[in-house]
Amino acid sequence: MSGKDKSEITGLTREALIEAIRLGRGEFGKREIARALRLKGDDKIALKFVLREMLDEGLIRKEGRNAFALTEALPSVMVVVIHDRDTDGELLARPDKSRDNPPVIRLAPGEGAGGRGSAALGVGDRALVRLVQEEDGNYEARLIRKLGQSAHKVLCVLSKGKGAPRLKPVDRRSRHELVPAKGEAEKAKDGDLVLCRIAKEHRHGLKTAIIEEVVGDVNSPGAGSLIALHSHGIETGFKDEELAEIARLEPVTMGDRTDLRSVPLITIDPEDARDHDDAVWAAADDNAKNPGGWVVLVAIADVSAYVTAGSALDRGALRRGNSTYLPDRVVPMLPERLSNDLCSLREKEERPCLAVRMVFDKDGNKRSHTFIRGWMRSAAKLAYGEAQDAIDGRDSPKGEPLLEDVLKPLWGAYRALSAARERRGALEIDAPERRVRVGEDGKVLGIEVRERFDAHRLIEECMIQANVCAAETLEQKGRPLIYRAHEPPSLEKMDALADFLQTIDMKWSRGEPPRPDRFNRLLEQAKDGDHYETVNEVVLRSQSQAVYSTENPGHYGLNLRRYAHFTSPIRRYADLTVHRALIRACKLGKDGQTDSEASQLDAIAEDITALERRAMAAERDATDRYIALYLAERVGTEFDGRITGVTRFGLFVRLQETGADGLVPISRLGDERFIHDEALHALIGQHSRDMYRLGRSVTVRLEEATPVTGGLLFEMLTPPEKGPRQSPRGRGKPQGRPQSTFKRQPRKKGRRR
Repeated sequence: MSGKDKSEITGLTREALIEAIRLGRGEFGKREIARALRLKGDDKIALKFVLREMLDEGLIRKEGRNAFALTEALPSVMVVVIHDRDTDGELLARPDKSRDNPPVIRLAPGEGAGGRGSAALGVGDRALVRLVQEEDGNYEARLIRKLGQSAHKVLCVLSKGKGAPRLKPVDRRSRHELVPAKGEAEKAKDGDLVLCRIAKEHRHGLKTAIIEEVVGDVNSPGAGSLIALHSHGIETGFKDEELAEIARLEPVTMGDRTDLRSVPLITIDPEDARDHDDAVWAAADDNAKNPGGWVVLVAIADVSAYVTAGSALDRGALRRGNSTYLPDRVVPMLPERLSNDLCSLREKEERPCLAVRMVFDKDGNKRSHTFIRGWMRSAAKLAYGEAQDAIDGRDSPKGEPLLEDVLKPLWGAYRALSAARERRGALEIDAPERRVRVGEDGKVLGIEVRERFDAHRLIEECMIQANVCAAETLEQKGRPLIYRAHEPPSLEKMDALADFLQTIDMKWSRGEPPRPDRFNRLLEQAKDGDHYETVNEVVLRSQSQAVYSTENPGHYGLNLRRYAHFTSPIRRYADLTVHRALIRACKLGKDGQTDSEASQLDAIAEDITALERRAMAAERDATDRYIALYLAERVGTEFDGRITGVTRFGLFVRLQETGADGLVPISRLGDERFIHDEALHALIGQHSRDMYRLGRSVTVRLEEATPVTGGLLFEMLTPPEKGPRQSPRGRGKPQGRPQSTFKRQPRKKGRRR
């Protein structure tokens, strides 16, 4: 160094150098550092040696090819996990890899909001971001791309059959197998489910993958659910911080709550329910000014007494958004000590509740309502069938003792509420729900249609009225809330519906507003005809999906001006936010909605809407896999079914016996070429004009059933019907369009109003 000791260089000190590197935020190389410190001559030469010393000592690190960063700082590009929102609703993140005391990472305004073709970022999502360190030591992040489960890891089955080992993705949309990297196949056994990371992509041939986790045997009990949960990124456990909070919880006491223990509230749930978050009671109104009227009490588990805003349990519940219900298990939103114990309205046990007392006239019109923070003891736990049997006069050991004093008044109130619903004109779509029964050994015992009783409708109507009361009260008190919003069908869907109805000689006037009662009349008109099931399905597909929103467009399907979810806080985060808002609005305690939570409701609504969709997708996928497992032993069997979807690549057929959906590829429809006609919702032979049309009853043979993907492949046995020489509305010859107007859609799930 020209005979000059580097420690004697007057223009360069470590303190100044550290400050310059901090100022550079991981983007300064030697030239920028020298410029920032105004180094000249020998000082610029010495800079190289000092930087090397600091690198060796671990004080700094190389950032990219030429830049430097302090080791206490984060790299300029890294993977983060969105874990929370601040009081302004901005997304907060932390490094994907664990670090002690990580700095605050805040997404820049507008980042992660989503856009055309991309979903918004939400709590629990992973993302690749570019970081810029701010003066206070915290970071601002700019989104590079969202990292979904599929973009980061792939769930596969390891196959060690003849030839080289292969990794076969369980997602039926993945067409290509992967090759385990050298030595990776030894990490697992043949048939194991494994999570893989793409290691190398070749211009030609298969991609190479590294096995990061062995999930279990693909043939083990519950594999269908494990695949669905992993595929959709649904966590199955609880973080240490949540479990620590649970361990510290003590049961709440009655305190100054309203004593409801003398009221014989009862729970009516499915026979296999383990958590009970709603109880009901009704009686004739003894007010002389309301002759023939009814008083109805709906009591809901007071989850907010245990899960306070901002706690670890609260953050975990928001991260999950809701419970996920699979054929063989439930992945709960809250730990079992809360969902099945402290918050569950167990029979004969005292529990805290948030209740609404509603008064209706003899015609089912609501006259008044009041919210109560109560202390209750469930008089009985009934299954839907037990309650219905007692009312219908059949043997019901648990229901009969409650018949006169509890059940008959409930049914009296229900008849009034049902009459009001009919006058209101709520949408009444007949969508039977199928249940896959799974034994303890993981085998499918059967697939059955859930019977729907008046007992189901009674509970549903009581819950709807309670939800309306919650929205009305919060609006009246001026508190912000999350609505359950359902908008009318779009114009495009109405045009598509009208086109379809024309093909089966039914009419739909395009000029009239699509009110729910119009759909009800259409369904009634189709009821005794051959196309009833298809019309039901097409009407269902024409509807918008309900969402959570702080804006209130009303609830179209229920034909209600305002509606919020209040009745299931054990399994839905939306309801928990409404409970807290009511507690604050009605001055029912000090553990109500905080200013911080109120400021974040818009973002929370977006998050929980996405999380609900994710749970529904996982539920469908698991159900499809169990059905494929059930039918795998019946390959070669003929089944009656109905065409429920027409696409350019084939027909979707739903089996009458099980409700299972499978594909008849267009290549298996015969020797001639079939072309997709969107207007007719049909595949039409190019030369013969024979066709397969939406809604037609057909017979198919099961050719393949693949439990690992849930895929079913059918062979069409029913010949095509003779088609018209021209498409409706003068469209001429069939058009090869990219997809059918009514493509295969998720089946409706129960109680997701």
